[in-house]
Amino acid sequence: MSEPPSRGAERDLFRDTWVRYLGYANEVGEAFRSLVPAAVVWLSYGVSSSYVLADAIDKGKKARDVPGPEAGRSSRVTVAVVDTFVWQALASVAIPGFTINRVCAASLYILSTATHWPLAVRKWTTTTLGLLAIPVIIHPIDRSVDFLLDSSLRKLYPSVEKPSSS
Repeated sequence: MSEPPSRGAERDLFRDTWVRYLGYANEVGEAFRSLVPAAVVWLSYGVSSSYVLADAIDKGKKARDVPGPEAGRSSRVTVAVVDTFVWQALASVAIPGFTINRVCAASLYILSTATHWPLAVRKWTTTTLGLLAIPVIIHPIDRSVDFLLDSSLRKLYPSVEKPSSS
């Protein structure tokens, strides 16, 4: 989660409150994949994707409301929406979802070949490992997505202020 806003700064609903955790719903869904129906996992992706879309729209509205010349407003809004959407889609949904999926798949495979534990114990162990991995992967993924966007997409933006994504 991002740092809390400084005194007097506006609180960002999508980054400074509990709402931020909705972006992690798919990672929780992936951790529980071996224990729940696939529809529950897909629902968790729906929650995370809705969070991403809502945050992108919110950042577009905030960019629209920034005082400045009317001529640059459209570009400012477009950059804010695109940057936020791409950053959140990668850093909150795609990369962490894939990572937790692979951590859980690998741990279930290793447990099935290396132990004689009952299937239920292996599944719960896999789920626990997936949940424990979430806080470990968040910051490295966020920083990697920042680097990726700084090295690619953000170089294409017109000379408007770079949005803050994390």
